[in-house]
Amino acid sequence: MRVREAKDFLVQQISAQASLEGVPLPEIEKRMLYFTEGKSAVEDPVSLNNEFEAQCDTAKYEKKISRLMKHAYKRLKKEDAASQHTWDEAIRTLRKGDHYILVRWGGGTSGATIVIGLGLVALYFVIRFSIPWLTRTVPPPNPHLLLATFILALVIGLVFQRRVGEFLSWLLDHTLFWFDIPRGARTKKRNGSLDS
Repeated sequence: MRVREAKDFLVQQISAQASLEGVPLPEIEKRMLYFTEGKSAVEDPVSLNNEFEAQCDTAKYEKKISRLMKHAYKRLKKEDAASQHTWDEAIRTLRKGDHYILVRWGGGTSGATIVIGLGLVALYFVIRFSIPWLTRTVPPPNPHLLLATFILALVIGLVFQRRVGEFLSWLLDHTLFWFDIPRGARTKKRNGSLDS
């Protein structure tokens, strides 16, 4: 599958889902789904981004597109296995490049991801602050305790690999990265100019 075919398929499915839900999807919002920088750009990314920013609320648009993509994928999963396979193939094709539509597909952090991530952070602190008590109670060095801690961390990392990664990405994006990126660049990033 080629990049343009992948985007055409995804945009078609997003548009169909918007129609099913009665959600307006103006032409500029559809054009923005094709946004990318570089030689695979369908139109000039700077002028497209400027036109989009003048007409649309970026935060609302991003939430709407993420929600529509999620709903469209669930619908395809239930109703049409072949189209679901095409969706997966389209996403794999686009992951080879830098495309704004991928940010919307993976850009939304679910509530479950945040809760699991916060739970893991809480678990870390419980373990971290219980170690002094454990070392007083169980004379160090206790290789069994060290091994159990290592195995627990490994299992959590393997079982919840995607959720831990999503949470850490969300956490960094909402905390540390704000200090490294100048304000103008943050606005461009949010609007898709940097991670298109």
